[in-house]
Amino acid sequence: MSGLGGLFLAHYEAFRKRLRRRLGSDDLALDALQETWLRVERMGSAQPQRNPVAYLFRMAINAASDQRSAQARVLTGSEVEALMDEGTDHLDPATVTVGRSEMSALADALRELPQRQRSILIAARVEQRPIEAIAAEHGVSSRMIGKDLKKALQHCATRLDRPLVQRFGPGAGKPS
Repeated sequence: MSGLGGLFLAHYEAFRKRLRRRLGSDDLALDALQETWLRVERMGSAQPQRNPVAYLFRMAINAASDQRSAQARVLTGSEVEALMDEGTDHLDPATVTVGRSEMSALADALRELPQRQRSILIAARVEQRPIEAIAAEHGVSSRMIGKDLKKALQHCATRLDRPLVQRFGPGAGKPS
């Protein structure tokens, strides 16, 4: 095997040791390496120009970070039980009506979006897919996906008469 795949296999044990030290767990390191291998396989013959070994290690670190983020979103058993016990008994009719009205307005706003922006918004915010994966699916850059996502979010925020709060980058957490 040649290219990134061959390089990955040649440095596998070194990556594993570095990741184990950095992550504090051999299991996390192995999971990250498995995900990295899958990402390398999907890339095909593409290879970065500068320092491919560092590139592969960064991919593994990013895979570990993605896995930790995904695990952080999982609810514990007690949290699920608390949600189940909460029920809808305490919702008054006015709250239900407002919620249904907002859902209808959001559905209308989504229908008004161009197909690509709607697809990107749903993939990024509902399905929680990584921007890089969405970009690969649409055959455009991650930056272009970010721009389309921002336009789609701005459209929905405007239609729902809500401020758009930036989640990442300079000014994060502030209305845009």
